[in-house]
Amino acid sequence: MATKPAKKGFDHKRIERNVTLLGALALVTVTIGGIVEIAPLFWIDNTIEKVEGMRPYTPLELAGRNIYIREGCYTCHSQMIRPFRDEVERYGNYSLAAESMYDHPFQWGSKRTGPDLARVGGRYSDEWHKAHLIDPRSVVPESIMPPYAFLADRDLKTGDMANDLTALYRVGVPYTKTDIAKANADIPAQADPAAGAGDLQQRYPKSQVRDFDGDPNRVTEMDALIAYLQMLGTLVDVDKGAPQERAGETETAR
Repeated sequence: MATKPAKKGFDHKRIERNVTLLGALALVTVTIGGIVEIAPLFWIDNTIEKVEGMRPYTPLELAGRNIYIREGCYTCHSQMIRPFRDEVERYGNYSLAAESMYDHPFQWGSKRTGPDLARVGGRYSDEWHKAHLIDPRSVVPESIMPPYAFLADRDLKTGDMANDLTALYRVGVPYTKTDIAKANADIPAQADPAAGAGDLQQRYPKSQVRDFDGDPNRVTEMDALIAYLQMLGTLVDVDKGAPQERAGETETAR
């Protein structure tokens, strides 16, 4: 008596040869994986641990950040130090999620034609930053960065910064009504010490008040960009925010 042939297993070749079927199944797989990884984040109380010291950008720093994005600086410089020995030895303590909590959009990046800037604040003087932006090779001979000398010649024209702060407030950045009302006045107050900063440093702890570009007679785009660079990585006490470093598990270069 003839026996029925054994039933063959699933034929992968059929999927591999059918582009439409392969694409559909790949989409289903990625969708399920994405739902499993991302959906739970919407139901937990907090995805980012707040750390002491974080605050929104001052209007001058925010204007500098806007220039940083406008000029495409993020395409060559990342702002996220990964928790690996070679990273922290070169750039400093690894980045904490809370340090980007008020960034819209964040500047983490993945390509480093130039060094990571997550903790560049305070590493160099204002004069160094100005010289570097005007002629990068004057301070870093091997640099391939283009010059941005024009920033020192352009007066800072931001429009109504109250609109910028209001937009950020609507997406969760904790600007106060006072911050928004004083947004335009805070720019010259921070860039010109002679003008008097008022309560700027009370509302924005650790804000740096000085003439950043060496020209006290006006506020330029160079002022704003240097103000932004000089605050990066300076707000958070990383020893309080990173428990494993307190325990001595990660040694970083200072």
